[in-house]
Amino acid sequence: MTDFRLLLDALTGAGVDFVLVDRAAAIAHGSTRLTLDLDIVYSRTPEKIAKVAQALAPYSPYLRGVPPGLPFRLDPETIQRGLTFTLTTSLGQIDLLGEIAGGGFHALLPQAMTRIAVKRAAGRPKDLEAIAGLEAIRDEINQLQSEEPQ
Repeated sequence: MTDFRLLLDALTGAGVDFVLVDRAAAIAHGSTRLTLDLDIVYSRTPEKIAKVAQALAPYSPYLRGVPPGLPFRLDPETIQRGLTFTLTTSLGQIDLLGEIAGGGFHALLPQAMTRIAVKRAAGRPKDLEAIAGLEAIRDEINQLQSEEPQ
């Protein structure tokens, strides 16, 4: 079971810049859909890549789905040479995404709260289903905010 709070605390505590995406982001906005992993789009500047490695190092990151015992080290050089890493850690599963359909960290950040379009662009049935729930939550929040006295 993934401990989302501890993974997020590790990332933020180390100063990692990231945008939460996919189902974990939907849950943060009130969706009831479950997920087994934390998906983030991380900043790929050398300084921030070093912070990703630092944040996850205490939790034994290893490539998910790879047989045990194969050599793997999640360090800044490895992250710099790659883009996406699907990992298992002692805190659970995390997907480090260098970019998604909507772009990398810096492209996503200004619109981090409104990236439903990314899911729509993917066009997967599970994403389209999630969009309906997220849009309903967004509409309800907007309605409540418009009813608040100014």
